Amino acid sequence: MNFGIIIIGDEILSGRREDKHLAKTIELFGARGLQLAYADYVGDSPERITATLRRAFASGDVVFSFGGIGATPDDHTRQCAADALQQPLVLHPQAKDLIRERMQDIAREKGQPYEPERDDNMHRLNMGVFPERSRIIPNPYNKIPGFTCDGAGEGAVHFVPGFPVMAWPMVEWVLETFYAAHFRQDAWQENSIIVFGAMEAALTPLMERLERTHAVKVFSLPSVDHPQYGRHIDLGVKGAPGVVEVAYADLVQSLKDLKIPLGPEMVRK
Repeated sequence: MNFGIIIIGDEILSGRREDKHLAKTIELFGARGLQLAYADYVGDSPERITATLRRAFASGDVVFSFGGIGATPDDHTRQCAADALQQPLVLHPQAKDLIRERMQDIAREKGQPYEPERDDNMHRLNMGVFPERSRIIPNPYNKIPGFTCDGAGEGAVHFVPGFPVMAWPMVEWVLETFYAAHFRQDAWQENSIIVFGAMEAALTPLMERLERTHAVKVFSLPSVDHPQYGRHIDLGVKGAPGVVEVAYADLVQSLKDLKIPLGPEMVRK
């Protein structure tokens, strides 16, 4: 199963806000033995959001979409999801109840009477308007839910707010609730070694042989101005731990046979 994320908002692409979701998603997935397959960044363009969501629904992947599910004019995600699925938007009954609970909480905190028919309170119900047949995602921060829409096959797109304090616990809830069977702690390992004085082109035949011989992925990360190692290549293999150990031993011995200067070794799990 592939996992992806979509991060929505002009503020990210303009640099007014720094994206924190990518790094946190990698962390949350990694703690469960999962890996992120891709990340898409999209501005507040309804056409682009709809096209991106249409691909996500058709992919059969599990995708988390961050941002744009509020009820202000620049929040397009709910409508775009409905357009991508060709479904109507409807007020989700459970979301309606949760939003009203939140409005009552706010009124109580302010010492004011709760007025459900007041214009601003009626407007807040728009945050519970989702594509038909959506399922809600609980929001432990302020009760305003996200939502899930099924895609092709076993795929789904899970929509959460852009606010990290809300989004990250909601992502964890989705993972623990629906995808625990896919958790694979200790099922992935990455071994690499710092290589000096070699060009990637000269190492390519070795990398190709390793992938043909072992069920691993080979990676090569060159650097020209690293503060500690200077010009070097971080060369390694990743995959299932047992297979990685064999492939990595092959890699290191091959580099030694080529008499290439080597530096520190690193292991990530």
